[in-house]
Parts: sequence; structure tokens; C-alpha cells
Amino acid sequence: MKSILIIGMGKFGHHLCADLIKNGNDIMVMDKDEAKVRDLIYDVTKVQIGDCTDPQVVKALGINNFDLIFVCIGTNFQSSLEITSLVKEMGGKYVISKANRDVHAKFLLRNGADEVIYPDRDVAVNLAERCTAHNVYDYISISDEYSIYEIPIVPSWVGKSLKEIDVRAVYNVNVIAIIQSDGNVMVMPKVDYALQEADHVKIIGSKEDVAKLLKEIPEKE
Repeated sequence: MKSILIIGMGKFGHHLCADLIKNGNDIMVMDKDEAKVRDLIYDVTKVQIGDCTDPQVVKALGINNFDLIFVCIGTNFQSSLEITSLVKEMGGKYVISKANRDVHAKFLLRNGADEVIYPDRDVAVNLAERCTAHNVYDYISISDEYSIYEIPIVPSWVGKSLKEIDVRAVYNVNVIAIIQSDGNVMVMPKVDYALQEADHVKIIGSKEDVAKLLKEIPEKE
């Protein structure tokens, strides 16, 4: 369990808060608008109302007591920048700030953010990739070059084991999970598992190598 502070409780802050709570973390939320935190009073450890661009307000939070601090200000970049800087100056151990544009990310990193996230951009990129490529059911970008893809199996793989197919040697990708037709997920599957026609595989590889592999899977009509 980690002690986490979330500053800025818009839609993203609410979703983040809900998932962090599910994972058993100790959460404090803060926003200058009371209406945005009212619904969280009984779900989080503590709710604070205040303007975090004020150094005295930030100081009173006991910043160095938190393992993680999220700055989720999406509509006012100046405030996001000021809060990120203040939080880091006052002892923030690890500060993650939300950005909407690349230029914002650069300034946030220069002013104290340990990490910058782009939730809107990342969703758009993943959706565009998934909808553009044929036979891609899920897509997660890991870096500029490597990603995780969920794809159906190549017809010639049916009935063969991962060891027989040797995807690493033949396709230069790694199978990290198999999703069976009943929804069961096998993470890091055994090499002797014989693939079934309805199986999907989650693979990690470069965009170029995965594109070559996808050419071997017939497009669905």
C-alpha cells in the first residue's frame, strides 16, 4: 500500500482515484473546488479544499509524507506548472504530472515532474493503432519502437505448441499471454501449450516485425 496525493479532481483525477483505491492505496485528494471532491468524502482517507498554487497551502499538506503525488490539472497549464514546482520543492518524493501537449511536458519535467503522462494522447494513439491495423484487438505502446498487441493466431499455428512455432526466432516477437475463447488468460504460457483456433495471443515486438506477422493472418470479412 502506498500513500498517494492527487491534486486536481477532474474526470481523469476521479478515474485515477477510483483505480488506486481498488488497489488498496491510502489516498488524499485535493481541489480548490469543493464540488469536485464532495463525492469522494467516504471513499478516500482525506479530502482537502484549497488552492495549491499557494505555498502555504502546499506546505500544510505534509508533502514529504506521500510516496506519490499526482498533479492532474488539465485546463490551466500555468497552475499545473506552479503546483508541480512547489510540490517538488517542498519534498515531493515522486511527482507525476498530467500534460496535454509536448511543450507542456517539457516545461513540467524542467520544473520538477519526475514523470509526465498524456492520458488523452495515449488513448487516441492506442485507438488509432487498433482501428487502423487489421486483426489487432488491443494495443499498448511501450516505447516509440515497441508495443504489446493482442492478435488472433496465424492459421498455420493451430494445434502446434509455442515451442514448435518458435515465434521468437521466426518472427522476432515474444508471446507474453494467451487468451482462450472462454476468456481465460494464461500469462507467460508454457512452451508445450498447443494453440487452438479461437485463441488470441498477446505479443510484444516492434511495429515493423508485428506488421510482417499480421500479413500472415487473413483479414476477416
